Amino acid sequence: MATDDFFRARLDQMIDLRHPLVVLAGRLPWGQIEAALAPAFARKHRAGKVMLGSDLFGTTLEIAGAGVSAAGRPRLPIRLMAALLYLKHAFNLSDEELVARWSENVVWQYFSGQDYYTPQLPCDGTQIGRFRTGNRRSRGGRTAQGNHRHGRAEQSHTTGGIRTGHC
Repeated sequence: MATDDFFRARLDQMIDLRHPLVVLAGRLPWGQIEAALAPAFARKHRAGKVMLGSDLFGTTLEIAGAGVSAAGRPRLPIRLMAALLYLKHAFNLSDEELVARWSENVVWQYFSGQDYYTPQLPCDGTQIGRFRTGNRRSRGGRTAQGNHRHGRAEQSHTTGGIRTGHC
């Protein structure tokens, strides 16, 4: 068995490649989905606030909080978050149920773009809600994942993929 990591097997070697989610993962335009969602989650430039300061030469005006901040946790991959939203709606799960089941399901991890099995939770359940609402705010109330979900569920049904009653 050829693997990139001597001690771990790749997910594509562990799963049935005919599973509907695996087939759907290969047919979805992940690059286009990521390109469409990336601007909504890019770090934004902030104007900052003018504040009074003082130095050796007297009172000065300083601009605080301007520019693009690199502070904070690095963002999770957009493919992972988009895949989690699809799985959440396809299987009608809460955010907490979703992340718990994802950590146990190798097919879901493959669908999400992982190469190797990861027993840890992909994220905190609250991050899914923030991803969903953050995207809604940036698109003026229209959610990309709502449009994404409808279009991809339709593609899934036509390709014989996931069959659920509420997609």
